[in-house]
Amino acid sequence: MRTDLHRHLTSPLTGVRNLGILAHVDAGKTTVTERILYLTGTTHKQGEVHDGTTVTDFDSQERDRGITIFAAAVSCAWDGHRINLIDTPGHVDFSDEVERSLRVLDGAIAVFDAVAGVEPQSESVWRQADRHGVPRIAFVNKLDRAGADLDTAVASIRARLHTVPLVVQLPIGKENGFTGVVDLLRMRSLVWADGRGTFEEGRVPDALREEAHRRRRLLEETVAELHPVALEEFCAESTVSAQTLSTALRDLTRTGEGVVVLCGSAYRNRGIEPLLEAVVAYLPSPLDVPAVRGSLDGAVQERSADPAAPFAALVFKVNSTATGRLTYLRVYSGTIRKGDAVLDVGARRNERIGRILRVQAGQHSDVEQAVAGDIVAVIGLKAARAGATLCTPAAPLVLEPPSVADPVVSVAVEARRRIDTERLVSALARLVEEDPSLAVRTDPETGQTVLSGMGELHLEVAVEKIRRAHGLEVGVGRPQVACRETVVRGVSGLVYRHVKQDGGAGQFAHVVLDVEPLDAAGDNGGGDAVDFVFRSTVTGGRVPQEYVRAVEAGCRDALAEGPLGGHPVTGLRVTLADGATHSKDSSEMAFRTAGRLALREALRNSVMVLLEPVVEVTVTVPDDAVGGVLGDLAARRGRVSGSTARAGTSVITATVPLAELFGYATRLRSRTQGRGTFTTRATGYAPAPGAVPRGTPDR
Repeated sequence: MRTDLHRHLTSPLTGVRNLGILAHVDAGKTTVTERILYLTGTTHKQGEVHDGTTVTDFDSQERDRGITIFAAAVSCAWDGHRINLIDTPGHVDFSDEVERSLRVLDGAIAVFDAVAGVEPQSESVWRQADRHGVPRIAFVNKLDRAGADLDTAVASIRARLHTVPLVVQLPIGKENGFTGVVDLLRMRSLVWADGRGTFEEGRVPDALREEAHRRRRLLEETVAELHPVALEEFCAESTVSAQTLSTALRDLTRTGEGVVVLCGSAYRNRGIEPLLEAVVAYLPSPLDVPAVRGSLDGAVQERSADPAAPFAALVFKVNSTATGRLTYLRVYSGTIRKGDAVLDVGARRNERIGRILRVQAGQHSDVEQAVAGDIVAVIGLKAARAGATLCTPAAPLVLEPPSVADPVVSVAVEARRRIDTERLVSALARLVEEDPSLAVRTDPETGQTVLSGMGELHLEVAVEKIRRAHGLEVGVGRPQVACRETVVRGVSGLVYRHVKQDGGAGQFAHVVLDVEPLDAAGDNGGGDAVDFVFRSTVTGGRVPQEYVRAVEAGCRDALAEGPLGGHPVTGLRVTLADGATHSKDSSEMAFRTAGRLALREALRNSVMVLLEPVVEVTVTVPDDAVGGVLGDLAARRGRVSGSTARAGTSVITATVPLAELFGYATRLRSRTQGRGTFTTRATGYAPAPGAVPRGTPDR
């Protein structure tokens, strides 16, 4: 049943399948992809993850670590159909890669470990697919492993994913003795006698005949409960034909009411051909999914998957290299050819398509055009980012971009050699261009370059990519917490005289300041609240108004560095109580200088305390992990303010010092098996641990 890919490049849209492989890390996604490529004749040698010879894990870090990090697209052909396949990462730190891939897919294969069943990240990517409305079929992998059990895995699918599993196969043999499956639709056996993926078809083994009929009956009953046509036939005939079952399974898959479950062992090349047949039979083509919707100036428009319609495509991935940019597109409507001009609607920029490439992970082949339903890469776009809409300039449209998760972990990065600083800036900009879930900023107070991402592994991979791709030596450390200083008890009546005479016009300013902490209404937390108040009670014109403004400006200058550690000062009220001027030597500059120096002296004489930033953390965890999470928050000096229950999960709210949250994402995932999530919201500042008020108050 192998076919040549190039004969089907002009296949009608009904013969196209755009799908992804989704699963928890190490469930076998990449191996499934490799076997599909081998069985379809796209590759002539079976790649292995442990040997670093897979097609889709072509990046050096992926081969070194043995996991998928970057979503990789490949194309193959099967039984007259073209399959565009994206192998997605399984590690939680790279869930944003999965999100961008799901945005452009029409269907998916969810791979589950036959021993572990539904694992935490399997659950997460399943929810992501639910949000995008992507139809799925399930493949229970690794049935040859010790402890593998199809029924247990199916039970976990039903319990944890809250879907109806429609099991269409029965394993022949257990664990190391697994040799094939019984096809419950056609009531036949499929036995793999070698490792090349070819099977021998035969009768159902006598030992399994009774069990096979029982399971076929269970499948008919389950489908009849969900599908009206199957129910009508079941009531009339007390059975459901294979043709009706197949039609019902396709309908239930595409509506999401059920999920077809197949099984096998990708490593031993058993079960891949029936999986491909299920992809063709049950997952939708671009014509089977709703027309893509976009907007322009508030008006909603639809574009059907028609090669003759105006061109519209969504950018979902960008690879930026030293030799140019490779931009990955999903074409939703129309046709694009080499040399065509397109409009990047968001950037309002016209671009030109230089080359169109059919993607085979790290390898590419040129094609003359791409039509609706295609997933291709193009060369020539200079500025299009992930999430950008490309369309015909005469018919603009904005498609909904993939959502981007907020970064949760940050590290400080710096070039070890000063001469490499500019190169590091350029490398970081390229990283963010490729991966929108990364963010780079310069801390205005510490001067550090801070790289933020989805987890420690995510950042580790990003930094290693800089080292390998750009040859830079990069130092990595924890970002410094931006502390504050505040007044606990201030001073009153502090007199400061600024007198300077260097010949010519001199400088003279006399001020009397009162310094006190702000009350609760002033909020010493900074943020959007008022953290400094200045007022004047001088009467009789002793200090003209323009000099009062100069004193305030000088006081604001003094707030930049406090006496405890040079941190910004917040949460105080300064009152100009009195002052005096000189008829010739007073000026705005003199009073600004006097205000700055007077407040510095006042702060040295006040009782000060060091503040650290605190955040409100909202943690969502399974009920069985609440105790461990509460203990961990207490160890991080967190103060729990509330807890609510929501359908098997608990939502805990606590106030935690920001410094204690470094590494918390990884810790939370380990305590909750990857099922816990958290969000933060800055709430202000609180006294740092061991912060003893310093200074001599004015009595």
